[in-house]
Amino acid sequence: MAAGDELVDFVRDALGRGVPRAQIEEVLRTGGWTTDQIRGALKAFVDVDFPVPVPRARPYLSAREAFIYLVLFGTLYTSAYYLGRLIFDIINLTFPDAAQEGVSYATYIRESMRWSLSSLIVAFPVFLYLSWTTDREMARDPVKRASKVRRWLTYLTLFVSACALIGDVTTLVYNALGGELTIRFALKVLTVGLIAGTAFVYYLRDLRQDEMEGDK
Repeated sequence: MAAGDELVDFVRDALGRGVPRAQIEEVLRTGGWTTDQIRGALKAFVDVDFPVPVPRARPYLSAREAFIYLVLFGTLYTSAYYLGRLIFDIINLTFPDAAQEGVSYATYIRESMRWSLSSLIVAFPVFLYLSWTTDREMARDPVKRASKVRRWLTYLTLFVSACALIGDVTTLVYNALGGELTIRFALKVLTVGLIAGTAFVYYLRDLRQDEMEGDK
């Protein structure tokens, strides 16, 4: 039997005997269990007044939901990338670099803008639709918030957003120290910061909502 299973079995037996949760937590601490381990085991059972411990629904893996969430987050990354690229191209046209001016460069920028727009027109509506449908399903059945695929992809999105923000600020500081700040550069830094920051704040709030649901 794994240590985690042993701990859950102990908590189940203690709750079944009517031992208060606070007392269970205190006793387990004396046994060397960490706070996260203890709370994880206690969260495995719903805190309700019932003669026997009521198990909480565990995270699950569904092939259908894996497909939906992979498409959802895939279109999110696609939309974020091409939105940033489109804004970068607009900035390049508005504040052209003297070293790159010319008909061929302007043509390249316009082709890039057309591709970015095409990608956004396809990917962003799919992202919005899947976000709406998954939010509606979770509102009807909160257990769906426990999807393992959703949780992993959410943390991956937070990681990517955090890396983008760190790199963005690092680039800003580097150029500021070198005295190379321009309007063109500052607008690009702001663009990356807004896109990555928005994604980070939104999904961090989503994870906190999961934690609040799990504490109920």
